[in-house]
Amino acid sequence: MLRHRLIGVVEGFYGRPWQHELRLSYAGFLQALGLNTYLYAPKGDPWLRKRWQEDWPAEEWHALAQLAAHYQQRGLFFGVGLSPFELYGRYGQGQRRQLRDKIRRLNELPASLLAILFDDMPGEQADLAERQAEIVADVLDWSDAGRLLVCPTYYSFDPVLERHFGRMPADYWPDLGRLLDPGVDIFWTGNRVCAEAITRDDLQRAAGALGRPVMLWDNYPVNDGALRSDHLYLAPLSQRAGVLDPSVVTGHLCNPMLQGRCSLPALLGLAGLYAEGAGPHPDLPEQLLGASLWRCLQRDAEEFRVAGLSGMSAQRRLALAGEYAGLPGPAAGEVVGWLRGDYAFDPACLTD
Repeated sequence: MLRHRLIGVVEGFYGRPWQHELRLSYAGFLQALGLNTYLYAPKGDPWLRKRWQEDWPAEEWHALAQLAAHYQQRGLFFGVGLSPFELYGRYGQGQRRQLRDKIRRLNELPASLLAILFDDMPGEQADLAERQAEIVADVLDWSDAGRLLVCPTYYSFDPVLERHFGRMPADYWPDLGRLLDPGVDIFWTGNRVCAEAITRDDLQRAAGALGRPVMLWDNYPVNDGALRSDHLYLAPLSQRAGVLDPSVVTGHLCNPMLQGRCSLPALLGLAGLYAEGAGPHPDLPEQLLGASLWRCLQRDAEEFRVAGLSGMSAQRRLALAGEYAGLPGPAAGEVVGWLRGDYAFDPACLTD
């Protein structure tokens, strides 16, 4: 059975979370770009990660349900990314019951996707693949979502993962690919956690290691790390080869910046990769952000990308903040906040 290719965003970053209004607005942004998917998986939602066993407070749950319904009404794919923290370290009857209850709660959402995320957790465990596959098999039995996605603990060839999360067990990737149901998508970020380029050879190597095509979790233009939080990435996504080959890629989700509206120019490149026909009009950022802001962003894009905050003098940052504060729209406010240091680095993000 041919499945839809999921192309869109994964809200999967650390640090300052997006506001509910911005998440709702992204449905229209995705449609304007010709994209089809939003995966809600912010690291800052404790009821998805460190406190996953607990239920959301009523207000937060209502907002999440409203978000899921909003995307369903727009005809877009919406999903939630659950990170049951270190569950694979001890998965007994009690933990299994807690996970079943959480999945049943998520079944109340009108969400067509569910992701189980084992990323950025300790992984030096001999039976890691077996325990994670056991968890995913249970989730498949309990979940009403039409499609399940999984992020491995080791989701890239990048050696930084073993430095932070322990040595990867032997044969982890082939074992995980063999043990997971064939219909489960497996996330991959490229040869690096934040890959500057992804080649066809990279994708073939990853698909070969896992024994199946990968779902790209593209960490561009995300800027939540110690180094990347110093910068804004406004250039359209580029240097992605081979992504159109369904034998190696089943979908492509970009992890945006903490500045959600300012991420739209980067997502124009994602839209262009998969567009049928002419693709999105190059003037779309101007339409979505406003003409005056877009002119300023084009002028300053290289400085924001290369010099970043640490490469600018305090006087320069202050002058730019004053200029952007005079521009209309919430996207200009994102730039002002970044220039003033409001998007502080979250030290929980270890893999810049």
